Amino acid sequence: MQKIEHLGIAVKDLKEANKIYQALLGVEPYKEEGVASEGVVTSFFKTGESKIELLAATNENSPIAKFIAKKGEGIHHIAFAVEDINEELKRLKKEGFVVLNETPKRGADNKMVVFLHPKSANGVLVELCQEIKK
Repeated sequence: MQKIEHLGIAVKDLKEANKIYQALLGVEPYKEEGVASEGVVTSFFKTGESKIELLAATNENSPIAKFIAKKGEGIHHIAFAVEDINEELKRLKKEGFVVLNETPKRGADNKMVVFLHPKSANGVLVELCQEIKK
């Protein structure tokens, strides 16, 4: 793990949440992006070395919609940057972590991602992110 890449926050209304975080952080989002496979639209803010990802559902069956229905708005996941997502995935599986997607998939912000089940990390959904090299 290289660093905390971002914190993901589930929100009901992306437009309203963008206003709140723009006022809080004093910067505009640098990117908005949809991830159709996850039924989500995201917005990214950068402040210093840190990033915040706001996530809003695009349909009622998306993981974000289900998360909000169960727990309400709030921190959804913590993402860690990794150099080699496949090697890190192998290492974590050997350590006993439960993986939600066995194969890295394309996520937002030009990343390949893998998620670890919250029961593996004290109730926290963990995302591994690797920058897609062009």
